[in-house]
Amino acid sequence: MPIPEPNLYPPFNIVRLSHVEYGVTDLAASRAFYVDTLGLQVTEETPETLCLRAMEERGHHCMVLRKADEASVRYLSYKVYSEEDLDRAHDWFVSEGHSVAWVERSHQGRTLRTHDCFGAPMEFYFRMDRLPPIHQQYRLYNGVKPLRIDHFNCFAPDVDKAVAFYGRLGFRVTEYTEDDVSKKLWAAWMHRKGGVHDVAFTNGTGPRLHHTAFWVPTPLNIIDLLDLMSTTGYLDNIERGPGRHGISNAFFLYIRDPDGHRIEIYCSDYQTVDPDLEPIRWDLKDPQRQTLWGAPAPRSWFEEGSVFEGVEPVEAVLKATPIVAP
Repeated sequence: MPIPEPNLYPPFNIVRLSHVEYGVTDLAASRAFYVDTLGLQVTEETPETLCLRAMEERGHHCMVLRKADEASVRYLSYKVYSEEDLDRAHDWFVSEGHSVAWVERSHQGRTLRTHDCFGAPMEFYFRMDRLPPIHQQYRLYNGVKPLRIDHFNCFAPDVDKAVAFYGRLGFRVTEYTEDDVSKKLWAAWMHRKGGVHDVAFTNGTGPRLHHTAFWVPTPLNIIDLLDLMSTTGYLDNIERGPGRHGISNAFFLYIRDPDGHRIEIYCSDYQTVDPDLEPIRWDLKDPQRQTLWGAPAPRSWFEEGSVFEGVEPVEAVLKATPIVAP
């Protein structure tokens, strides 16, 4: 299926992805993983919640961990350009028949809650509390030294449908994987902020969150994290990598938190600022698609993901499969 032309004048202006809220079953275990091991900074802590930010971020949080009976994803959040864009977003989702609600979120201004074309919860806001910069407080750099949240990747039961929907919101495709037989999309990478992606979609039972990614300074930080995890009780939490993606050219590592939520540690991709940049096509069976060095991903990477709270996933329309590690 041809990639739709980019919508350069969407109904409202999304700046970038912003943050994710996870339901976690053991807040102390999650704190040990995200703060003590990965190196995210605590911006607020209560008996029920933990707010975190990375080193270069000025907003109050890029991740919220909330104590829950079952692990899940509460929502994915995006920042818009202005207060007026919030109202435009509200009216657009109403016109499309989506449920909408104004919700209260700590440290944020007006926040709009709705859902995407598969029912996955989305939130939009303009104002978030700003915190003093800490990027030059080098004594705070710990773990993998995370600089900023980079992207979400979601399992989608129909990637063509996802690309069409998010394309209407102004997300532009940078790279995509096409099944050579059906000519349907198996995966796609879409951005707003000028990187390779703010959100990506992988064919599979969904909607589910495949992973949240954090940008780090260098590949050496990933090596340091592997040394740390392998000697502090997190060996089994290392799922895939390190390696270099063919798609995005980024150096990567995939790990799992204590509840199984997948986190990617990510660096060294490229800019995609030009609005007329042509998307790069990959064949599903190309061994360098997943990893430039040819190593395939494990089966868990294609089958396991985090459920969205209150949303029942459905099987993928496309049954084609990539190369899977034995």
